[in-house]
Amino acid sequence: MSDTSPTIGTVAARRAGWSGAAAAGLALGITEFAAGLSSGIPSAISSIGGVIVDISPGWLARTAISVLGTADKGALAIGTVVVALVLGAVTGRVASRRPWVGPVVFGAFALVGIAAQLASGASAPAATVIATASAAAIGALALRLLLDADRRSSVPPEAAAAVPGPDVIERRRFLGLLGTVAAGALVATIAGRQLIIRRSEAVRVSAELPEPEIRVVEVSAEHAFDIPGLTPIVLGEPRFYRVDTALVVPVVDPETWTLKVTGMVDREVELTYDDLLSMPQIERYVTISCVSNPVGDTLVGNAKWQGVRLVDVLEMAGVQPDASQIVGRSVDGWTAGFPTAAAFDGRDPLIVVGMNGEPLPRRHGFPARLIVPGLYGYVSATKWLSEIELTTWDAFDGYWIPRGWAKQAPIKTQSRIDRPIFGDRVVGEVIAAGVAWAPTRGIAKVEVQLDDEPWQEAELSEPLSEDAWVQWMLAIDAPPGSHRLRVRATDGTGVTQTERRQDPRPDGATGWHTIEFTVA
Repeated sequence: MSDTSPTIGTVAARRAGWSGAAAAGLALGITEFAAGLSSGIPSAISSIGGVIVDISPGWLARTAISVLGTADKGALAIGTVVVALVLGAVTGRVASRRPWVGPVVFGAFALVGIAAQLASGASAPAATVIATASAAAIGALALRLLLDADRRSSVPPEAAAAVPGPDVIERRRFLGLLGTVAAGALVATIAGRQLIIRRSEAVRVSAELPEPEIRVVEVSAEHAFDIPGLTPIVLGEPRFYRVDTALVVPVVDPETWTLKVTGMVDREVELTYDDLLSMPQIERYVTISCVSNPVGDTLVGNAKWQGVRLVDVLEMAGVQPDASQIVGRSVDGWTAGFPTAAAFDGRDPLIVVGMNGEPLPRRHGFPARLIVPGLYGYVSATKWLSEIELTTWDAFDGYWIPRGWAKQAPIKTQSRIDRPIFGDRVVGEVIAAGVAWAPTRGIAKVEVQLDDEPWQEAELSEPLSEDAWVQWMLAIDAPPGSHRLRVRATDGTGVTQTERRQDPRPDGATGWHTIEFTVA
């Protein structure tokens, strides 16, 4: 009979691995807790994740968005922690034989974390260095203590037989210490994350928006159909999509935040948050969309935005004649660029400070962001805006352009079926409904086709603006059985969206949204 029980060496290696993972988790947790205590210290997890995003090839970023959608940031945060724990486990196993490895690896961890944090714009660099270095030192010390405790618990069999009992006591001490370190890592991480969220939300809630000088109409029955399952005509923050490269939502203090206008201007301008709020405010209903939105998907939304006309701010700076590109920069370094002409052609871009009557949610760019009607977000909708630079078209490429996306990115005319949903089983009358959008052009017509029957024109809701989507609905006489339903929209210029299927890359998806359903 063969003995399949693990060897003493294998068990010791496993314990060393768990020790290394716990120590690495504790170091990470302390950095997160430090970030929660001080707004000047960035989260090491988010900073390292941001570096991963920045150095990732375009195909990897596209795959993450297409597979994970708005959950890609959570997945990346979890992945960053998992990689750190795995590296810690490997370090623990090696350090159990070569003690000097632990301090060296944790020192390297500290250098990587500090470099990433400083690159992300730490407002308190000295405190950041001290906090991260101290966290790494505590992690290295925890690993040393765990390995020493494990070594004392590993009594050779012959010694345990001669003096029974001490090995059990030492093993319990080791397991208790391991549990304490692991619990400390978990508590520090959760507490730090909660402190960051509460601090940033408290700052946002304390902000007060002034009354806009130009108000939009309020949504009434003519603007929205009362149909279960149909997307609301105005989306609130919980449902409004979010796609960006920020692993963790930036925490921006409006008391110290400024917006600079630089580059090819007659005079540089620097505005505070109060400066923006004191300028004439206007409201606009604008639908924005992510270029990664596949046909029929939900990476698109309509909201009531409040802010300052971008043109007003640009005129304060004086745009030079050769400035053909406007570049928006985020506090975390992300960039987007669009033609200067788009600011002056009548579409009325905004430096936004409010969404649906409240200060911008943190996830959507507090304290200020750009909204440019008719352009996909990746070239225009800079969140957590910190700088607007005027430059030439060829002098600069925004974040996504070198990663394989088009530099010119007007939003394509699109329509979507919200009900019935794919695979639905409908009893009784079939009410088809959905939304359609073509910002700056408006929607003139939406048509629906059941199977191979002639196209039928749907009823449209009254548009809130030419930049906002509309809802559509149509009662369909469908006999029992399986059916195919598809939709197409015609914009205000008379152009009907094409049937040709195209993936989102490089400049937005095309095609007719098509579903299949059954009538009982």
